[in-house]
Amino acid sequence: MPQTSQSPSIGHNSDDLTIEVDIKLFNSIGKFSGPAGPFQKLTLPVGSTIGDIINQLHLPLKEIFLVMKNGRDISSGIVGGPINLNVEIEDGDAIAFSGPVPFSWGYGAPVV
Repeated sequence: MPQTSQSPSIGHNSDDLTIEVDIKLFNSIGKFSGPAGPFQKLTLPVGSTIGDIINQLHLPLKEIFLVMKNGRDISSGIVGGPINLNVEIEDGDAIAFSGPVPFSWGYGAPVV
């Protein structure tokens, strides 16, 4: 059976399947939302990842300080650190991206 780019658990006939996710862009990331606005729905191929969303929305990695999937932090654990681009998303997921929050470490304020 030929290998596809899709997850092996999805099946060989999943190339045309799509998922719909809610995207939320907060704080300084909101300025990259374009005409669609900071709250939008995306339709993506099955097996898409956080990296695919970032690429599709043209979000600059250096501006992303927090990534949440269904309310849970899936960032690297280091504020402003590398983003785990390989986290796979599923139909109905809510994905939120945030830049630094005012008066936080991302703005140079000490965190106590």
